[in-house]
Amino acid sequence: MGFEQPTPIQEKAIPVMLEGKDLIACAQTGTGKTAAFILPILNKISKTGSNTLNTLILAPTRELAIQIDQQIQGFAYFLGISSIPIYGGGDGIVWEQQKKALETGAEIVVATPGRLIALLAGGKIDLSSLEHLILDEADRMMDMGFSDDILKIVNYLPKNRQTVLFSATMPPKIRQFSMKILRNPEEISIAIGKTASGVTQAMYAVYDTQKEELVKHILSQKNYEAVIIFASTKDKVKALFKALKKEFDVEAFHSDLEQVEREKIMSAFKNKAVKILVGTDIISRGIDVVGIELVINYDTPSDPEDYVHRVGRTARADMEGEAITFVNPKDAFKFQRIEELIGMQITRLPLPEGFESGPELKSSKSGTSTTNFKKSSKGKSAKKKGGNRKEKEGPKPTAQSKVAEVNSPPSNPNPNPSIPSKYGKRRNVIED
Repeated sequence: MGFEQPTPIQEKAIPVMLEGKDLIACAQTGTGKTAAFILPILNKISKTGSNTLNTLILAPTRELAIQIDQQIQGFAYFLGISSIPIYGGGDGIVWEQQKKALETGAEIVVATPGRLIALLAGGKIDLSSLEHLILDEADRMMDMGFSDDILKIVNYLPKNRQTVLFSATMPPKIRQFSMKILRNPEEISIAIGKTASGVTQAMYAVYDTQKEELVKHILSQKNYEAVIIFASTKDKVKALFKALKKEFDVEAFHSDLEQVEREKIMSAFKNKAVKILVGTDIISRGIDVVGIELVINYDTPSDPEDYVHRVGRTARADMEGEAITFVNPKDAFKFQRIEELIGMQITRLPLPEGFESGPELKSSKSGTSTTNFKKSSKGKSAKKKGGNRKEKEGPKPTAQSKVAEVNSPPSNPNPNPSIPSKYGKRRNVIED
């Protein structure tokens, strides 16, 4: 498959897993954590010849569960080892398919906690033969409130098992939680809270009124093959999608989409049929898309660790990428905390020619530890033309990106208009 050398987390984690020890492993996103737990599990199953349920992998989101299952299928193609993804969001047919697949049997189950609990309550799955429990993106599952669900699931599992917890960060609540389900775990920590070395990071000090035109300007400068733009809420994702769809090829990704549509959009993005995607943090964790060139934080992340995860979508597997963050005056403290976490000062960029002045950034003598804004008159953005935008006449650019961006809801929104999408019905584009 083209893998010649293990990544640092793989090199350290795989031997511990092969020894059967419990493990807490922390590493920044994009460093190969998934293979670090899949490969030793497949190795064990292939040697024992077990054809019963051997391993349960818990993941916070449907997309990550599907992705892990796909990676297992790739690694296990010649091993005769099967896996089943179990997740919610589908219709009754999907539910029946999942129950039937469990009854047929598989060595590995990859599940989201909520759907797995529903199946356990219905007596549709027997975990008595389980030997391994893997928690992937454990910090994200804690943030999403899954700690009680995970403890319920653990009660169904054999006590004599190997439990492994993988996470990109290690806040105190994760360490406390791990003590409830792990036994004398080994610990591995690699570059916690650091961004990949291949990422070029920059920021713009802007007013909210300037963000939309600045995004258009940035995307007009180059024919990007893969871009993700993050916004703080699904309503902002929907609003910016509506604002940009007339000028750009846009697809938006958020939790209000039906599961089938989410899967189609993500598949199209991975296949470069959709080149620019706008979304919330639902796509900041664990989604492995090769070759993402640019990540734009349309809104400064509230949690500095979320910045690491967002930026981690680019420069994966030793590739290079670019990350740009928009910082308005009220987000100055959030940005300061980001710089403190990553231990570096992010490059300040002046607004492009044609834009009115944004808020003035004031750097203190302490360097990266303080980020404030001086008061100045509120600037407005200057309109830009051309670049990556759709042309009313003439040929469409061959390497054109689909742009999806995030903006504050329009001042006079229509009550829940329906905007068509080639991937299906799009619901609640603008919510009251």
